[in-house]
Order: sequence, then C-alpha cells, then structure tokens
Amino acid sequence: MRFTTKILKVDPAAIHFSDTAHIDGSLPSFTCAETEKNLLEAAGVIRDTSETVAFPTETVYGLGGSSLNDESVKNIYKAKNRPNDNPLITHVSSLSQLNRIIYSESSNDCKPLSHIPEIYHPLLAKLWPGPLTILLPIPEDLGKSTLSELTTANQPTFACRIPANPVARALIALSDTPIAAPSANASTRPSPTTAQHVYHDLNGKIPLILDGGKCSVGVESTVVDGLVSPPMLLRPGGFTYEDILRIGGILWNECLVETKVSVKDDEKVKTPGMKYRHYSPKAKVLLLIPETNLPSVSSQRIEKLKELINIEITNENAKKVAFLSSFYLDKTLINHNCIHEPLGKTGKEVQANLFALLRKVDEEDNVDLIIVEGTEASEEGLAIMNRLRKAASNNVIIF
Repeated sequence: MRFTTKILKVDPAAIHFSDTAHIDGSLPSFTCAETEKNLLEAAGVIRDTSETVAFPTETVYGLGGSSLNDESVKNIYKAKNRPNDNPLITHVSSLSQLNRIIYSESSNDCKPLSHIPEIYHPLLAKLWPGPLTILLPIPEDLGKSTLSELTTANQPTFACRIPANPVARALIALSDTPIAAPSANASTRPSPTTAQHVYHDLNGKIPLILDGGKCSVGVESTVVDGLVSPPMLLRPGGFTYEDILRIGGILWNECLVETKVSVKDDEKVKTPGMKYRHYSPKAKVLLLIPETNLPSVSSQRIEKLKELINIEITNENAKKVAFLSSFYLDKTLINHNCIHEPLGKTGKEVQANLFALLRKVDEEDNVDLIIVEGTEASEEGLAIMNRLRKAASNNVIIF
C-alpha cells in the first residue's frame, strides 16, 4: 500500500507526567492542544489499526506498531524492508502496562516488579524511564501472553524498555498498547534522529510521522541480558557499560560484553543490531582508529595516515570526500575535495551527532567516500565504535 505520509508536530515540553506514571500508568496532561490532538490521532492508529507510526524517542526515531498484533509487526518489517528474524524491542509506558497487558496480570495486588527478575531491580530504579532495554522471559503459560511471537523472532525472551522521551511515553500510554519499534529508517541505513530523516527513508511507506524535534541521545538503547550467568551487555547504547557496572551492583560485577562483529545467517539473535548490515550510508565508510589515544598525534603518524588515506581515495576513485573528525584529527588531514564536519569534542556530543552527520554527507552532499575518526571503545566510545565498525563494514585504518 502506498501512503500519503503526514508529519504532525508535537511539543515534548507540553507533555507532563507524574513522578510515578512509569509505575502506576497514570496518563499525561498537556499544555498544548495541538500536541494532544496529534498524539491522540497517532494513538488511534496504533490502537485501532494494523498500521505504523514513526515517533521520537530519546535515542532515535522509532517505527511503531502494536506488539500485540501480528499484522502491525509485519507492517513494520515491510516498511523497513527488514528481515523478520531480527527481533524487535517492545516499548511500554509503565510497569502497570507491562503487567496488565503482556503478563495478563489482573490482580490489583500485583507488585510493580513482580514479573521482572531481581537482577534488574537496581538498574530499573535508576535508569527507567530511559535508554535501557532488558530481556524478559515470555510468560510460561503461552496462553496468557498477548505478545505477538513475531516480535521475538521465535526466542523464549522478549526485549522491553520504558522510553524517557515524553512523546514516546504519551503515545504508548494514550493507546494503552505496548509498541514494537525498531529505528524508523530503511533497513541497513543510519538510524534517524529527526523527522526529516524518517521522511527521507519512509515517505509513502507509512501513514504518519510525529515530529518531536531532534533526539537527544543519538544512538539506540543499551540492551542487557540478566537471564544468563554471568549477565551480558548485548548492545552498547544510551547508557554506558560503566553505568551498568556502577548502578547494577554486585550482581553485575562480572557482566560480559558481546563482542561478535557478525553472526551466521541461520543464527538466532536475542536483540536488534547483532545481525545483518547496519548503520550504513550509500557511500563507502573508512574508519580511522588511533592505536594509542594520546592528547596529540605525532607528525610522523599523521603523514603515514595521509599516505594511507590517499591510497584509499585513489583506489575508490573518490571525487568528493567527507571527513568527520572528533578528538585528535583536523581537516588538514585530507588534501582533497573534502567536506569537513566535526562530530564533537565529548563522547556525548559525538554520539548525538553521529547518525545525523553520516546522513548529511551521504544524502545532501552526495560524497563518494566518508572518512570517520574513531575513538577509544570505553564510556560512550563503546557504542560509537560499535556503530562505526558496522557502518564501515570493518573497513579500517589503524594509525
């Protein structure tokens, strides 16, 4: 089906939740009639149809459909041209909604965390709502579960989070529907951090985009698995590995980090981002990784790096090159028809700007080659390098 895709403006600052709404499920109030009207329209699409809605979260824009409806989930995969063995994250607005709808818990005496393993409790106390996704067991009595099996890719677990962005929370709360939502981009492309990015990829493929401005975090949520021993960080994201260790306490002291660069075609994965090509512009990406992270890089190393870059440009016959710099290098590195874009000087800045600048130089500047300066894989750098290695298909120069 071909849609006339509408973009509806919503103001995150006009949406107000109580301090306990993420626990008890109380609905938001609004100080902007247009925002409320547009959110109610989008909530109706989620609740009453099998169609999808694109909406902002604090991480990236998501493409949402009902987690309870097989046809909605199929429409997500169809719009993105996404393989259906790649699981989806289910977003809920509150613990009450998780218990009532996914675990079919009708008792008012149900404790908020009764269906969540204890290992997650310290993390959720500090990090929900927020960019943290946890793996939870599907109810043992499958007859009780309302969750579409298509969200799990036939896994015995499902991924779940409560987003912090008020637009996302309001959409889920007003529809009273858990929402399955991967990033709202064409499959393999860099994730969208503005409504315009979504429109570029999905215009005509979805009915509605909620425009709530630029996403603040800029990369997807952190995904952790506390159902295995030791627990694992499956995907680095909005919260750092160091955050998980610090907040999680003794139960997370031995947390491992998933280090697979790729998986086999027939291998099952527990979370998005572990399988298939991801985050890739049309132009080739060359990733520069410093061998040692120093306050300054020696002139000898710079000259050697210039030589290697010139070889790559020649081999690619690149007429137009973009250079995205971060901590150590500057635009003088590229002696070519070069567009220079600084990613930022802190991990949070680089993280927030990464996808937007990859899209800018690829879609607006139409470059032939994108050269990106990498960073140390710690703190925010772990998520940054995870995305960049996939965007570059491990096409790297170590200097």
